Amino acid sequence: MYSRILKERRMKDGIDAFLNHLAVERGFSSNTVDAYQNDLYQLADFLQSNHYSTGQAVDWDQIDTAGLSLYFLQLQDRAYSPTTIARKIAAVKSMFNFLTQEGLVKEDPTEQITSPRIGRSLPKTLTPEEVDTLLECSAQEHQPDAQRDRAMLELLYATGVRVSELVALNIEDLDLQEGNVRCFGKGSKERLIPIHPQANQVLQNYLTLARPKLARNSKEKALFLNRRGQRLTRQGFWLLLKELASKAKIKSPITPHVLRHSFATHLLRGGAPLRHVQELLGHASISTTQVYTHLTTDHARQEYDKAHPRA
Repeated sequence: MYSRILKERRMKDGIDAFLNHLAVERGFSSNTVDAYQNDLYQLADFLQSNHYSTGQAVDWDQIDTAGLSLYFLQLQDRAYSPTTIARKIAAVKSMFNFLTQEGLVKEDPTEQITSPRIGRSLPKTLTPEEVDTLLECSAQEHQPDAQRDRAMLELLYATGVRVSELVALNIEDLDLQEGNVRCFGKGSKERLIPIHPQANQVLQNYLTLARPKLARNSKEKALFLNRRGQRLTRQGFWLLLKELASKAKIKSPITPHVLRHSFATHLLRGGAPLRHVQELLGHASISTTQVYTHLTTDHARQEYDKAHPRA
């Protein structure tokens, strides 16, 4: 019994060492590390339970390809989506690569494991008219929290920042005189993003008229505050966005990420270079940004069909 508990702890220790490597050495965000932890702990629990049924103890250096394949087959039987299974396979492959390099595992059992084929889905976007409707709807109220909502929407659509980056902003990150905002993306990578004059003015109004009424602590650094005077959370922003979309009668599904996708797509349709959009979005690879070119190509085809006399 003690040996089994010790083995189980050693499995979790191996995962924890890998997670620490991701956070400290590779600079992964806490959300990404948490996702890896959930996936890998789920695998460890399955492997332990499976081996316990045969009365055996288990450790990472005892895991073979057959055992991992059994786990992924079980996920299929439980109706996990191909996208989710592919993500879990990627997490397991990454961990075993780490364990092999550290000498904790002699042979990598994931080398023969392949991910399910997944068609890359195009990001959903709003039309410019839908964005205008959403912003106009948020401008109809004049209470402090309504002014905050409009400022957040304007900034999100003006910069394309992630919602996690948006709610993490502090007052000092905003430079309205120069017209830009500083944010820290994945891996704590800093980038400076310009803000167009209209969004700049809305933010100025929020800082001057609304935020002082929401703030309860003069030492609070957060740019966007909730009614308790504390930093607004991602969940809080998602709820207010959902409410505003309902008021604006926008039928398209809308999330903070949809606004980010809309920002990128509308810039590219307006002629912005792909590399420039990549920098604004904070994408490490240009291939991540290239997914938006499919949307702009579709738009160009529609415009061609409308304009060409023989189309």
